[in-house]
Amino acid sequence: MTDNFATALSRALKSTRAGDPGAATAIIQSALSGRTAPQPAEGEECGPCARLAAAHNAQTGTTARPARHGTPDFGGMPDLSAFSGLPGMEHVPGGLGNMPAMGNLPGMGNLPGRAPARTAPVPAGAHVETRQIAGRSVRLFTPSPREGGVQGLVLMLHGCTQSPEDFALGTAMDLAAERAGYAVAYPGQTGAHNMQSCWNWFRPEDQGAHGGEPAILATIARQLAGELGTGHVYAAGLSAGGAMAAVLAETHPDLFAAVGIHSGLPAGSAQDIPSAFSAMRGERAGRPVTVPAIVFHGTADGTVSPRNAHALLPGDGVETRDGDGTRAWSRLTTATGSELWLIDGAGHAWSGGNASGSYADAAGPDASAEMLRFFTETAART
Repeated sequence: MTDNFATALSRALKSTRAGDPGAATAIIQSALSGRTAPQPAEGEECGPCARLAAAHNAQTGTTARPARHGTPDFGGMPDLSAFSGLPGMEHVPGGLGNMPAMGNLPGMGNLPGRAPARTAPVPAGAHVETRQIAGRSVRLFTPSPREGGVQGLVLMLHGCTQSPEDFALGTAMDLAAERAGYAVAYPGQTGAHNMQSCWNWFRPEDQGAHGGEPAILATIARQLAGELGTGHVYAAGLSAGGAMAAVLAETHPDLFAAVGIHSGLPAGSAQDIPSAFSAMRGERAGRPVTVPAIVFHGTADGTVSPRNAHALLPGDGVETRDGDGTRAWSRLTTATGSELWLIDGAGHAWSGGNASGSYADAAGPDASAEMLRFFTETAART
């Protein structure tokens, strides 16, 4: 962590404790973007510090003077889990508790709030149940019965602060899966494993085939695929979930025939919290996906840089442009058949989803339908 960034964290903590979350968010945004946030001159009393001292005095009955601005003292700096409630801090890759003094999710600003407590609609004849597999709660959607059974199984990995139910609602994947005949499993990450319920894509212990979260997710996929009687297994995800889908493509290419990555990052682009910040800014390339992949990314994504989409699927291909009257997008088809969709003006949200869910954008293209179409075409080619 750089001295400038550590200083920003100290100032943001003081603003948070002083009841000024807007100022704290602005400070961290400035630090993440490389700008220097306005601050008091050396020796000048700062407003947040004065408010913090006043609050402390009221609680303790002391008469301590407000701190003057200068070099902060980090010796007793606590875990900054209080930042989890700041606006725009909802989507952190590793959880606030994994950092000595700050959460590991950049991308503050213009993000929706935490996941609403709503349920996804279940198509007639389809079935939804909750299972416990490999220490994780799994929401399993099975389409209505049809000749030949299910087309395949999709492991859907939610983003930070999301739940399986919220992710199902926001992506509308169940509705698309009913039409295409897919079963969909939504494993749940919880605060017990990450304070912001993010998949830990950036930790070395969660980037290998034989341990950590990739092994857990592979166990879930194998068990359900066996029960459903299908050999066609895929992974898809949003943001941290998309990054973990890229990890699964690298660690278990024998299991996951193709992956769908929305607003995600390449495997190997981060090994700790500081490098996660850099990766999300598009400053670390990582490794391209080696299994067939369909990648979606908004060109106005302020949380995960679109440069990560190009890092996932580098190289040339055949590009076409389309639109739905609301926005336009391009689709690049590579020589290996993978697809890179760049959506003009879209932010950090699932394209073509249900805006009742978090991190979901109702405008097109329909990422869920296109992913299932891509998975079906991939199966037909093998």
